[in-house]
Amino acid sequence: MSLLTLLFVVIAIIALMEVPLFAVFAGLALGSLYLIEMDPTDLQTVLLEFNRLSSASVLVALPLFTFTGCILTETKAPRRIMDLMEALFGWMPGGVAISGLFACAVLTTLTGASGVTIVALGGVLYPALIEKGYSEKFALGLLVTGGSLGLLFPPSLPIILYGVVTQTEIEKIFNAAFVPGVLLMLILSCYAFLYDLNLRRKGKALGNQGFSLRELFRATKAAAWEIPALIIIFGGVYGGVGSISEIAGVVAIYVIIVECFILREVKLFGQLPRVFVEAGVLTGAIIVILGFAMGFTGYLLDEGIPTMLMEKLKTVTDNKILFLLSLNIFLLGVGCVMDIFSAIVVIVPIMVPIAMEVGIDPIHLCIIFLVNLEIGYATPPVGINLFIASLKFQKPITLLYWAAMPFLALLILALLVITYAPGLSNVF
Repeated sequence: MSLLTLLFVVIAIIALMEVPLFAVFAGLALGSLYLIEMDPTDLQTVLLEFNRLSSASVLVALPLFTFTGCILTETKAPRRIMDLMEALFGWMPGGVAISGLFACAVLTTLTGASGVTIVALGGVLYPALIEKGYSEKFALGLLVTGGSLGLLFPPSLPIILYGVVTQTEIEKIFNAAFVPGVLLMLILSCYAFLYDLNLRRKGKALGNQGFSLRELFRATKAAAWEIPALIIIFGGVYGGVGSISEIAGVVAIYVIIVECFILREVKLFGQLPRVFVEAGVLTGAIIVILGFAMGFTGYLLDEGIPTMLMEKLKTVTDNKILFLLSLNIFLLGVGCVMDIFSAIVVIVPIMVPIAMEVGIDPIHLCIIFLVNLEIGYATPPVGINLFIASLKFQKPITLLYWAAMPFLALLILALLVITYAPGLSNVF
């Protein structure tokens, strides 16, 4: 057994022992880069990746949205938001869970980062779902998988980047992605609906209530200070007023003003400094994970592993159906170990010409790619959403594995439909 193989075995065992993810990726990155030529200077690749992360403008949105989520959890805003969602959707079976799915999709499509969604909305949705009677596993599974929903809707940053890399009209990709994106949302919403009905049959009510215009008006009035934050986000992004980082900054300032000076639910000198520290620690942990993960990606690139894997897929079969199945398996694996932006830059230029030789439409290929990466975020053993949720909710990673399984099974079913029914990507 070679030293590199031994390293991978040891790291896999360490990961199963629930060692922190940054340590797992640090071991993979530093060990792999060093063992290539036994040269310590190769380790500078990790430092270069951290430097690249620090200069990424979109990454500025991460701490800002993290801070916004942390400060809102210190107030009664989560309760007001969930009251409004319940007034809108709570009358139907699974309504609270469905509201959570749509909230996750909205934030993910705006930020392009599922980790931000879990951090910013997790503190709001998780206790609300538990309070309504949903099991811990269901709530965690919904947040882990729901955290990556929304990557197929405008103004999705991954879609824009994909269009730039492949020189494809971004408008065409957005049009093609709409129906597949809705399909993913509907499948998980149906699961939440049936989950509720099943518990009702067993005599376990989930606290649903009838629709009431009076309750909707009351909830809307109570959330009057939270609604402008949503308007800033939607209006800013869809109106083209500024970048997602700039909008995240405006929202953070707005929340500070409202919560500290208007509603006064957060003490300026008592609670706010602690919230800053909490957000900084959580953001730092996520960035360290991403930095070492991208360092490991550097090793994969140096060794030409993505190229070898894609060429292997091409030689295994010329059958389009089998090739698509192999491609899905490969991309799910990629989604486990690479962030979606790195995967687009690294894998797409290699994948597109090979897929076109097999006869796959480039637009359809884009949708397959993005759905796979979306699912890969929550796929064991190293899907990044699993570890971010474990960090956020202080739960064992193995519990997150089991919690995500039912949702992943449904998403993979949707993936197969999208893969083998290309007409869904050509509706508009």
